[in-house]
Amino acid sequence: MGELHELGLGPLAGALRAGEVTPLEAADHFLARIAAHGDLGAFAEVTGEAARAHAASLGAPPADPPALWGVPLADKDLTARAGVPTRYGSRLSVEHVPDVSDPLALVLDAAGAVSLGKTAAPEYGLTGFTETRIGPPARDPWGPENGAGGSSGGAAVAVAVGLLPAAPASDGGGSIRIPSATVGVVGLKPSRGRVRSGSGMDSAHGLSVAGPIGRSVDDVALLLDVLVDGAVPYATRPPGDGPFADAGRADPGALRIGVTTVSPWEESMKIRLDPRARGAVDTAIGILDRAGHAVEDAPWRPTGYAPMFLALWQASAARIPVPDEALGELEPISEWLIRAGRALTSRQLLDALAGARAFERATITAFDAYDVVLTPALALPPRPIGWFAQDDPELSFRRQCEYAPYSSWVNVAGLPALTIPVETSGHPVSVQLVGRPGGEATILAVAAQLEAARGPLPWPPLG
Repeated sequence: MGELHELGLGPLAGALRAGEVTPLEAADHFLARIAAHGDLGAFAEVTGEAARAHAASLGAPPADPPALWGVPLADKDLTARAGVPTRYGSRLSVEHVPDVSDPLALVLDAAGAVSLGKTAAPEYGLTGFTETRIGPPARDPWGPENGAGGSSGGAAVAVAVGLLPAAPASDGGGSIRIPSATVGVVGLKPSRGRVRSGSGMDSAHGLSVAGPIGRSVDDVALLLDVLVDGAVPYATRPPGDGPFADAGRADPGALRIGVTTVSPWEESMKIRLDPRARGAVDTAIGILDRAGHAVEDAPWRPTGYAPMFLALWQASAARIPVPDEALGELEPISEWLIRAGRALTSRQLLDALAGARAFERATITAFDAYDVVLTPALALPPRPIGWFAQDDPELSFRRQCEYAPYSSWVNVAGLPALTIPVETSGHPVSVQLVGRPGGEATILAVAAQLEAARGPLPWPPLG
């Protein structure tokens, strides 16, 4: 069978359901790997004793086990789990132990998963890097002097080195796709409203949604099926097709694929596309062209994006329940975003929301001719720890945009998007596939073609 962490989510779940591996054996295997790789900063909290007790209590597989029966997973440190410290990456919350679990944790419980703890996240998930004052930074296992991106940095690292078979995460401006591309795994941001337990409908313009990270297209598709969890009564998009696990194995037919390296941040700052990032796009174009797709440049010149998105991000931060008198205890960028958000006038917020709706309509219209849009995943290679200049909030925000200028616009438009490594000589380099509203199945199918042409994903040196 090989090492359990090398199986992937689907085969591991199958082995557990068949009784070939016990939940306790699986938990012990992944807990040992977590202990051996603690210097990568993937976990904010490890609940080994509780995980072993839960796994041991499961006994033999039931006659009709749920999809993830006995599978070791972990919650992002922004997801409350009853009885487990949930710190939100902040020293203001280091003593916080919730009494009630968030819906996302309950969905994973219902699917039969065994929680091993909490993966690391930056303070309140506000940044695209995972470096906090309450724990070690999440490190890129391909080069540990570099950070792993964020805000789901811990989850991406855990998947990259086999501390977890896959990971639930969340994405408000790239928080799944940025770290997944940084460390060379697959990350999928669903359409707004697709995932019942993390639909985005409680954030400004529905920016943040829950989604999966895995080492393969099959892994993220299977975990997406679990997260979707049936009908979505308050979805802005219909639940759509499924199971998504079938999508990656299906022939999508000949599609029309648009390509753009344009970023809406270019109006307000200089965006430099690294040659390897451009090369990964060219590699993907070649694969898709040989697969029979019609691949062409997609004309797109968005305007007015930067001030609109910044206002939305500030408004989202303003709702974080930190009293004004405690703001000085936050990390500088968190304090800056929250103070600015609370200073917004109602007119400014309404203008930003109206601008976001106009951007959503214009973007979907601009890409309507294409089944999938291909972009770079990141503009730059992984950045050294400390490069994002936490002590200078405006510089930090600008550097995050320069590093990942292709991410946040997808959240504003509410579209599904997936990042996948296509270059694996040396550090993996990824591209991004953006789908139509509700188009997860299509981008999974196209990603599977890229994956098949690329070959097996290598393990990082620290894996």
